[in-house]
Amino acid sequence: MFSKYKKTKAAPPPAPKVTEAPKAVAPAKFARKANASAAVAAPLDKERKRKERMGEIKLELHRALLDNLNLAALESATDTDLRQEISAISSEVLQEKNIILNREDRQTLNQELFDEVMGLGPLETLLKDDTVNDILVNGPQQIFVERDGKLQLTDVTFKDERHLLRIIDKIVSAVGRRVDESNPYVDARLKDGSRFNAMVPPIAVDGSLVSIRKFKKDKLGIDDLVEFGAFNEEMAAYLQAAVATRLNIIVSGGTGSGKTTTLNALSSFIDNAERILTIEDTAELQLQQTHVGRMESRPPNVEGKGEVSPRDCLKNALRMRPDRIIVGETRGEEVIDMLQAMNTGHDGSMTTIHANSARDGVSRLENMIAMAGIEMPLKAVRSQISSAVNLIVQASRLQDGSRRMTSITEVTGMEGEVISMQEVFRYQRVGLTPDNKIIGHFTATGVRSHYSERFRMWGYDLPASIYEPIAAE
Repeated sequence: MFSKYKKTKAAPPPAPKVTEAPKAVAPAKFARKANASAAVAAPLDKERKRKERMGEIKLELHRALLDNLNLAALESATDTDLRQEISAISSEVLQEKNIILNREDRQTLNQELFDEVMGLGPLETLLKDDTVNDILVNGPQQIFVERDGKLQLTDVTFKDERHLLRIIDKIVSAVGRRVDESNPYVDARLKDGSRFNAMVPPIAVDGSLVSIRKFKKDKLGIDDLVEFGAFNEEMAAYLQAAVATRLNIIVSGGTGSGKTTTLNALSSFIDNAERILTIEDTAELQLQQTHVGRMESRPPNVEGKGEVSPRDCLKNALRMRPDRIIVGETRGEEVIDMLQAMNTGHDGSMTTIHANSARDGVSRLENMIAMAGIEMPLKAVRSQISSAVNLIVQASRLQDGSRRMTSITEVTGMEGEVISMQEVFRYQRVGLTPDNKIIGHFTATGVRSHYSERFRMWGYDLPASIYEPIAAE
């Protein structure tokens, strides 16, 4: 073995040999003919017992690793050396306990042990799976993932609640936070940028609740989203003109509708010479420009001190000479500072809000201003919004799991005490296929853009044909 990674201590007394009890096999002569359901249940029951046995072996080996590995020396160890050390220790323990495993089971076991020591245990496999978008843990025995917009139950489990809590503690302690009975919920970020949220007992009744929104390594551009059917080329040309001519844009949508992905894609149209500042609760935006300053808000510590709110970040950002400010999500009192920034020389700023339509998005902005404790007449509030916001892009996750840009709406000003708006593009639903896939198409509404002259002055003279409605096929 690699002695530099192994603790030096007296050899423990030999453990009693553990042998698996031979399986009883009924004589074929007297065996009953199993029915169909029993035939299906038997392999499942056998696989369940096998998994339980493998779990017990893994637990024993993990204890042996903690006893034998010099954890202080692991910081300088390479993955190759550590894998060899884990393989050597597990082989020794298996031999001592007289447990025989085939090569495949042994390799799986060694990989799981490596994940326990260096990674996030059972979650590591799901984090490496590029088809998984979200990981949702409902207690130690139930882990769901989202693939292609649909939730699926996995066969991945934790040993027990203590095992799950140990992994949660490993994640939050790495970013200097703590979760326990006195502080039973936490937001954090994994090493790869994935967003992590956890809530532990006694608040979580049936076991700790964990949700991980995975960080996309490959940034999706406008071309990718057009290819995936999130919107069409005409809408992409319009959005390019809108971003390049520095319209203030709000991306509206529900949870998981693709707001951040849309914001990322829109940011690709920003000129490389501009200074951009981003403000987020959890840094998810992947801007490709050269001059980008990233800020991340911070929750209060255990003593209730040290909080840095998005509003604090935004106030400081205004003093840093930004050309554009991009706020990952506006959901509180920072809304008034965001609107003021849009009104005072930071044209082309962008943010996201939670809303189900463009009109609902405007109402949400009004409500957030009211919640911030700012006493203003409703007409003044609406006047502030109408002069600050130029465009509302609505993103939606439809019932079949697909994500679409369902509406692009322009804010054109005030009519009396009402904010006037006009929809330029929309996703027109036509029907449903037998397998519950939505049939529809993107179309212009026939309304010419309120900002057409602005586009032309900036060199984006869009053809009139992109505003012509498209009939259903």
